[in-house]
Amino acid sequence: MKLTINGQDQALPDEAVAPDMPLLWALRDVLHLTGTKFGCGVAACGACTVVVDGQAVRSCVTPLSAVQGRAVRTIESLGTPQQPHALQKAWVVHQVPQCGYCQSGMLMAATALLEKNRNPSDADIDAAITNLCRCGTYPRVRAAIKTAAAELRGADGRKQIPERRPMPAEVRK
Repeated sequence: MKLTINGQDQALPDEAVAPDMPLLWALRDVLHLTGTKFGCGVAACGACTVVVDGQAVRSCVTPLSAVQGRAVRTIESLGTPQQPHALQKAWVVHQVPQCGYCQSGMLMAATALLEKNRNPSDADIDAAITNLCRCGTYPRVRAAIKTAAAELRGADGRKQIPERRPMPAEVRK
């Protein structure tokens, strides 16, 4: 089976996969792209979210047969430590992650949103980010998405994400 993952054609050995195998397992177990996380296995939590042809998709319930011939993007495609994506920088600035387990799926859902809408409203964000976060960082997620959107709209460098700000005292307790 052949797939396009993060812009590269990948040949998956027939003995390792089946058309009904969830994309998540092919990513993690066959291709060793472990940034995409297993959470619930029933598409409820969003930890496994990837972007398929511009749409946020729960990879735990998406069979490989559904993504053949389509472009699949995982968290590994988002940025690098040397050049993080605007969302990754904003996640740090707004101190979004706590436990961090949901973050790769959350970031990919936000990526799909910002690729369609560079100026999302709160309602747009709420509709697009249906991922669950046990730590409850949703207000920070919303702020980070807005910050990243502003940077992406100002791609000429005029709007840059500020340096990390100190954590408020009430949060440090």
